[in-house]
Amino acid sequence: MVVPGLCIAAPASGTGKTTIATGLIRALARRMEVAPFKVGPDYIDPGYHGLAAGRVGRNLDSVMCGSHRIGPLYAHGSAGCDISVVEGVMGLFDGRIAPGSDPVCAPGSTAEIARALGIPVVLVVDVRGMSQSIGAMVRGFATAVDGVRLAGVILNRAGTGRHDAVCRSACDAVGVPVLGSLPRFADIEVPSRHLGLVTAVEQGGAAVTAVERMADIVEEHLDLDGLVAVADCGWDGEVWNPRAEVAQAGSPTIAVAGGPAFTFAYAEHTELLGAAGARVVRFDPLTDDLPDCDGLIIPGGFPEEHVEDLAGRTGLRQRVRERIADGMPVHGECAGLLWLTATLDAHPMLGVIDTHAAMGRRLTLGYREAVALSDSVLHREGERLTGHEFHHTALTDTTVAGWSPAWGWRGWDGQGVREGFAGGTVHASYLHCHPAATPRAIERFVAACA
Repeated sequence: MVVPGLCIAAPASGTGKTTIATGLIRALARRMEVAPFKVGPDYIDPGYHGLAAGRVGRNLDSVMCGSHRIGPLYAHGSAGCDISVVEGVMGLFDGRIAPGSDPVCAPGSTAEIARALGIPVVLVVDVRGMSQSIGAMVRGFATAVDGVRLAGVILNRAGTGRHDAVCRSACDAVGVPVLGSLPRFADIEVPSRHLGLVTAVEQGGAAVTAVERMADIVEEHLDLDGLVAVADCGWDGEVWNPRAEVAQAGSPTIAVAGGPAFTFAYAEHTELLGAAGARVVRFDPLTDDLPDCDGLIIPGGFPEEHVEDLAGRTGLRQRVRERIADGMPVHGECAGLLWLTATLDAHPMLGVIDTHAAMGRRLTLGYREAVALSDSVLHREGERLTGHEFHHTALTDTTVAGWSPAWGWRGWDGQGVREGFAGGTVHASYLHCHPAATPRAIERFVAACA
């Protein structure tokens, strides 16, 4: 049975969409089983979603995974649940900026995902500074794209009761009901920094408290029964199955770094590793020793926020270097790349790749149409995929003796870009890739570890 869902969207970023979506997930999870999803490549919001739902938060990214995988991944991630809540990204129609793309409903946008799944959209509108104008805004969003169904509006940061009533009346006048109205609160914001919200893992007990507070406010001010009543899903097709994506490639033990410094990982990664025969063990490089393992995965995260603690783990760093020198396969992604360098902000890291990393003011962000420039434990030369970059750090040297570039692509200016490092049994890159789009790479890595 296809699980009905709601898509929590907004006209733009900064409207309170994440707070409301997370609070709604938690409020509904007090009553039923909720499947949480996030549109796009974001890793941070799904951490809060997972905390709220009591089950892992997942991503729906049609750019990295392909639009044909969205339905199957949704069906897989929502199996056994009563309802899903899909939090959108940016504004409802905002997505990838690419030549020839839809000028209204961009690839990878919230609207594209909602339309593909046939789930209704609930629009969160920050109503500070407007009253009757909300009617025109809502009408525009409701009629902009065929197949995107606007089922209701949530008013956020409403002022007086009169302000709330005027906004409700304007929405009713254009045929879109208001399903809740939140007054202006200042005590439920989650701390943020250079790449977004502080992760749920780093917040610890404070994150639990914040999520429960969000849920209390949602229960008080939103029409939960009305939201559940409009939930729907028009997609009906196959279910993504990791065991159908990969072949058994051996039975190695693969360690996956985690903890506060390395939190960015897709749920499907572990599922594909297991389907290929691997036993996955997790460890926190800030506190744990390297487990007895045949391979190592170092996902993305915030090592720059924990650089002194990582630098202080001299025994762990020595052990990892020794194992790599002995031929242990390693996959480092973004934060994983940084840990493999010689130094990060002048603090010693693993020293496997002789380059240095430092925080900078410039944000590198965007999807990349990449081609593998060399064979590695993950990819074969010439293979193509779409990945995503999101970092404030930069390397002093991108060409290092003894290493081949992992990826190549064309930049915005049309110039060729070479990025990452591949050599021996190590693959390290800034590029985040969704494992559901590259199951063969997972299978190869397990085979190399075995």
